[in-house]
Parts: sequence; structure tokens; C-alpha cells
Amino acid sequence: MSEIKYVRGDATVPSVKGVKVIAHVCNDIGGWGKGFVLALSRRWPEPEAAFRAWHRHRASNDFGLGAVQFVQVDPYVWVANMVGQRGIRTGSEGVPVRYEAIDSALEKVADKAAELGASVHLPRIGCGLAGGKWSQVEPLIVERLVKRGIAVTVHDHGEGRS
Repeated sequence: MSEIKYVRGDATVPSVKGVKVIAHVCNDIGGWGKGFVLALSRRWPEPEAAFRAWHRHRASNDFGLGAVQFVQVDPYVWVANMVGQRGIRTGSEGVPVRYEAIDSALEKVADKAAELGASVHLPRIGCGLAGGKWSQVEPLIVERLVKRGIAVTVHDHGEGRS
């Protein structure tokens, strides 16, 4: 079984050949404006526009914790908008990250990556603004993606981000 590959760099520009899925965590209130999504929006307008429309029409679609929206931004690149955090602030229910939602979303990402024959690229999902712990997220990635033989690269972007 392979393992997660860790590299320093921007997850929006994976330097491997073939089809790629860039996966990241979104909140369940439709907010898009801080963290990794800014890097995505600088590169492609489609993931943000699709996410906002998905949230706006949530009464008639599957938007919610654990759901994933796949947005093709290039012939070989898909972005997976994974709803894995409740709200955007730490409060009475703790930090926004929802590990069970990330787990469910990663299962959908694994299915899509397998269908496309794609590798998966991501920042340390759920561990920035969502307040999660990598020690709890990493095993979910191993279980859902790595154990299925899907190549996974975690991109650590410069100083100050984890």
C-alpha cells in the first residue's frame, strides 16, 4: 500500500501528469472568502461560482455536511468542494470541522478519482480555519483514498499554514 506524499507548494498547481482532483473543505453556510478557497478563486472562477449556486439552491439539491460538488476547471483538473465544516466560527459546539462529514465526502472523492483514474491533491483539509487536527484527518484520507490505491499528495503551502 502506498502512503500519502507530502510536498511543499501550492495545491492548485499539482506537478504530476494525468487527471487530478483538488479536494478542499467548505462550510455549510455558503461562505467562500478565507483560506485555501482564495487560492482556488485566483486560479479559476468556476469552483466559487458553482459552490455559491449549489448553496443558493440547496433546497432542491444535496448541499449539506458530507456532500461533494465536482467542478471541472481544465480538461485534466477537477475541484472537489467538500462540505466538511459547520459554520465558520468556534463556538459552543467547538471548532467548525466535522470529521464525519469529511470522512463521508472523502468516500465520494475516492469514487470520483477511481472513475477518472485521477490522483488527489489537497491542503491539510479541515486543519486551517476549520480548526481540526491533522492527526484526526490523516487517517480518514488513508482509509478512504490510500487504501483504495489512489495517489494522494498533501501540499503544504509556505510558512504559517498547516
